[in-house]
Amino acid sequence: MIRSDAIFDTIRMFQEEHLDVRTVTLGLNLEDCSSPVLKHLLDKIHAKIVRHAGNLVRSTREIERQFGIPVVNKRIAVSPMASVAAGHNAAALVRVAATLDRAAEEVGVDLLGGFSALVQKSTTPTARALMDCLPEALSSTRRVCASLNVASTRVGINMDAVLHTGRIIRQMSEADAANQGFACAKLVVFANIPDDNPFMAGASHGQGEADAVINIGVSGPGVVKRALQRLIEQAGAENLTLADLAEEIKITAFRVTRVGELIGRELAQKLGVQFGIVDLSLAPTPKVGDSIGEILQTMGILEIGAPGSTAAVALLNDAVKKGGAFASSSIGGLSGAFIPVMEDATLARAAAEGSLTLDKLEAMTSVCSVGLDMVPIPGDTPGETIAGIIADEMAIGMVNNKTTAARLIPVPGKQAGDFVSFGGLFGESVIMQVKHHGGADRFVRFAGRIPAPLQSLRN
Repeated sequence: MIRSDAIFDTIRMFQEEHLDVRTVTLGLNLEDCSSPVLKHLLDKIHAKIVRHAGNLVRSTREIERQFGIPVVNKRIAVSPMASVAAGHNAAALVRVAATLDRAAEEVGVDLLGGFSALVQKSTTPTARALMDCLPEALSSTRRVCASLNVASTRVGINMDAVLHTGRIIRQMSEADAANQGFACAKLVVFANIPDDNPFMAGASHGQGEADAVINIGVSGPGVVKRALQRLIEQAGAENLTLADLAEEIKITAFRVTRVGELIGRELAQKLGVQFGIVDLSLAPTPKVGDSIGEILQTMGILEIGAPGSTAAVALLNDAVKKGGAFASSSIGGLSGAFIPVMEDATLARAAAEGSLTLDKLEAMTSVCSVGLDMVPIPGDTPGETIAGIIADEMAIGMVNNKTTAARLIPVPGKQAGDFVSFGGLFGESVIMQVKHHGGADRFVRFAGRIPAPLQSLRN
């Protein structure tokens, strides 16, 4: 049992240092909603979401008032729609997306994830239909988010799906040109997708999960930054080692995770569903003081992207995971450090100044918690080039047996160095340069499958 007095010394983090419960995400299994009759499918999906999530927002607000802890987002993650809607075509799946959007609006959540397909080895007709409908489905809905798992350490990389996804992302950008291609920000392409990730846009409710479950995403880059600053001010930088910094990050992550578990268990009990996991991911916002980049600067990386940046991210990511794992037996999701360019003011500034390039960002994703996240690229970037970027990121995940992802946003009519802003948590940035257009077209057009690495043979 977690006692409420165990979090009293953490309240300052919420009041002064940008700590928040970034999301409570209700995971719902919708596989029992499947039906070959489209109307029945839509009615069952809508009814189950409203039945289980009808009290989610109200109950979350009661928990906020009870503990004085802000919860920024209330979200839903559902079973991958390519499985739930098996047998239906692209036009029907657009209607499914509209139904999900309507249900999410009715229960008052911010976003709903799970318009998704698992295509790491091959692509079923329904999965292909879901991919084909993404430009219309995501540009015509407000709250629906999608993900595609195109690779895993166990089976390799489905390059047919990667190539098709690269072209689909370009089509999505064009379909949503009126909103600067924002639909692309609602699609995440994964290797080794987790089953219990509460963070959007990549959340879905994986197989093996309970029928309904509460997952918590806690974030606090500002808390970690301030903890490191206090340590350096008190001890003096000359008297500290990197191991000392890692220890401070672990201690801070421990305290933050305990808060997340308290909120999650209380909310799950109130809703009458299972408690799932706490995802302690340092997910930045565009606010000054709530930045992964500022943590790295506090650690001595004065220019993000300079030599040493990858090592600093590795230290940060590892320490966060260790602190969270010690605090709870229910750690899951991604749990680490995100480096989303548009959502982090310091990273966005580094991109504008040229110290953080796409190549260096890719290197940093090999040791961070996710991957190429919220990266704006020129609107005329060819689909094959986008596929090549995705393939590189998937290879990092496949070979290193870790989750990696790509959320790439070709911004219509924009070139490298131009500016794009989506507002709110989605942030703003200059458009990052993509080099060597066409330089790998022949490679990605071979398609087929990149075989799994030797470490996949673990039985």
